[in-house]
Amino acid sequence: MPDLADRFRVAPGSSIRLADLDTRDDAGLTKDQVRDLLDDVQKKMFVLQRRLHAEGRRALLVVLQGMDAAGKDGTIRVAFSSLNAQGTRVVSFKAPTSNELDHDYLWRVHNACPRRGEVGIFNRSHYEDVLVVRVEDLASKETWRRRYDHINAFERLLHDEGTVVLKFFLHLSKDEQRERLLERIHDPERHFKFNPGDFDSRRKWDQYVEAYQDALERCSTDHAPWYVIPADRNWLRNYAVARITLDALERMDPQLPTVKVNVAEAEAMLD
Repeated sequence: MPDLADRFRVAPGSSIRLADLDTRDDAGLTKDQVRDLLDDVQKKMFVLQRRLHAEGRRALLVVLQGMDAAGKDGTIRVAFSSLNAQGTRVVSFKAPTSNELDHDYLWRVHNACPRRGEVGIFNRSHYEDVLVVRVEDLASKETWRRRYDHINAFERLLHDEGTVVLKFFLHLSKDEQRERLLERIHDPERHFKFNPGDFDSRRKWDQYVEAYQDALERCSTDHAPWYVIPADRNWLRNYAVARITLDALERMDPQLPTVKVNVAEAEAMLD
C-alpha cells in the first residue's frame, strides 16, 4: 500500500505551489479498496486511543484547515468516527470573542489543546491568524509576518511537553468548491451551512492560496508536519487523514498501565 504520510507531507524548508498538486489524486487506490481499508484503520485507532487515554502521559492534536467547503466537518465525522467521545475533544474556532481579544492571539488556542490522554481535533486553528487575518487585512503585515515564528515555537512547546501535532490542509479545487457551494444553495438539508461570507472568500481565492502556501512552507516542521490532502474525492480525503493519524498513534505506541490482579482473590470478592 502507498505510504500516504510520505506522499502528502510537506518537507520542512521546501517550497510549495498548490496549483501543481492534484486535488483529485487517488494515491493509486479505488473507492472500493478504501472502504475496507478505512474500516480496518478505524478499528485500530479505537484500540490505540483507548491505550492513549489509559496511559495518560501524552496527547495527540489534529489540525484541520482548508478553503470553505473543503470538508473539515465531514473529515471529522468519518475519519474519526471510531474514537471514543470521552477521550476526544473537537474545537471549532470562530471569530474571537471580546474576552479572547483581550489576550494574545494564541491564548484561546493553548487553552483548547488536548489534555494528556486525549485526542484533540481543531476545526480551523491558530493558523487563521496568518490566513484570514492576513487576507482580510485585520492586522498589519508586520504583525502577521512575525506570527510564523510564534506558531513554530508554540507547536515546539506542545511537542516537547508530550503532544504529537499533525496538521492537514484539505486541498480543494476551485471548481469542486463551486459545486459544493451550489449544493448548499439548492439542498434544503444543507441550507444551515450556507454563509454569504463564503462567496466573499471565494473572490479572494488567489490571495488565500498565497497565504496557505506561505503557512505550509514556513510552518511544516519535523515536530509538527503539514500534510496536503487531496480533497476533491471525499473517500480519499477521509482515508488519508485517518491513515496518517493511525500511523502517528502507532509510532506513539501508548502502553496500558501495569496493574497486578490476583485473579483468585478478585473472583472470590464476587461471591
